[in-house]
Formats: sequence, C-alpha cells, structure tokens
Amino acid sequence: MSASGAINSKSAQPPQAEQPRALSRETSRGQQKGQQTRAVILEAALGLASHMGLEGLSIGALADVTGMSKSGVFAHFGSREELQISVIREYHARFEEEVFYPALTEERGLPRLRELFERWVKRVSVEVDSGCIYISGAVEFDDRPGPVRDALASMVQTWHSALERAIRLAIDEGHLAPDADPMQMLFEVHGFILALHHDARFMRNPGALDRARKGFERLVQHFATPAGLASSPNLFPSTSAGALR
Repeated sequence: MSASGAINSKSAQPPQAEQPRALSRETSRGQQKGQQTRAVILEAALGLASHMGLEGLSIGALADVTGMSKSGVFAHFGSREELQISVIREYHARFEEEVFYPALTEERGLPRLRELFERWVKRVSVEVDSGCIYISGAVEFDDRPGPVRDALASMVQTWHSALERAIRLAIDEGHLAPDADPMQMLFEVHGFILALHHDARFMRNPGALDRARKGFERLVQHFATPAGLASSPNLFPSTSAGALR
C-alpha cells in the first residue's frame, strides 16, 4: 500500500469510530423521548383515576385524553393492569414527596407525628374535588384479589408502617406515654382521615376538616406526656385539653 493510501485508510477510520457514539446518542434521545411520553400518559392516567377510579382507566380513554393512538399508549404499558399498577406507584411516589419526606425535617417524636398528620389532612382536603386513590382503590379492590390489589395494599401498608414508626418514636422520645398502643393509635388516626374524606367529599360538610384535627388532638393529648406537649404546639391552642375531653 502506498503512503498516500495508508493515510487515506487512516483518515477514513475516525468516521467509522464515531458511528457507535452517534447511534448511542440517538438511542439516548429516543429513550428520553419515550420517558417523557410515558410521563405525559401517567399524568393523564392519574387525573382519570382520581375522578373515575382505577377501574375507569382504559387504554382507549387515555388515547382520547392524550391525543395518542391506542397502540402508542399500549406500547408504554402493555396491558390495562400494568397501567393501573403504574398509576398506583406514581400516586404513592407523589404522596411520599408531599406528605412523608417533608415531615422528616421535624424533630423525632410528637413534632414529626403532628406534621405527618397535618400534611395528610391537607392532602385529603385538596383531593376533595378529585379523590384519594388509596381510599377509592380500597373500595374498588377490597374483594378482588390480583396484582392491582396487591400493589395498592402494599403502598398503603408502606405508608401505615411509616406512620406506626413515627408513633413508636414518639413513645421512645418520651412524648407519648409508655402504655400508648401504636397500632390502636394508627387505627384511630386512619379513622379520622376516612371520616374526613367521607364527610368532606360525599357529605360536603364544611366542618369536617376541623373535626378531624380535633379528633387527632384529643387522641394525642390522651397519651401525651408533659414533655411531649411542650415539644409540639397544640393544633388548637385556644382549646384546652379538658375541653377536648
């Protein structure tokens, strides 16, 4: 091979070496676009599920809302069941970002427990016009075993476990009495939320929010120690513990 031929051969190599990188960038752009499209579909699916329930979700309904083809929506989830499970996971992720993680900035014990409840109450109050997928989903799937029910129950249990840990930490910190029963307190706190959702969303009762907070305050003050009450302000500072009882 001549010198010029060798040079030409070498100069032809860089474009060939660049080809895999170009393909890699193209693949990356395609993946990014796919993720963005999936996010758009999930956003629309969350809106539908909030108003119509998980059973109201369908590939066809999402295609109409997003302006996509049914095959385009189907390609991102593969089945209606997987779509429902993806919505549950997305709802749970947003719930954690709005309710759980911000409360972790509060001190352990009663301050954190109060913050968890208050953020939960605020979220439910916002969802009065749409609906809580945890609550509506439980009604839809309470007697329907399968992957969707399992996913929903797992997300709810994860949240309940976090709330139970917060109650136990309040006991460990000396903010709640040693004989406080974490599971009983969790049961009652959850009951306040269910009652709030029912009275605010179904009955349209304007006093539901205050009653949920007062119920929580009564429960806390029943078990709170002096150190606990000193660590965290009353949700209703103008109301004495005696009046709540």
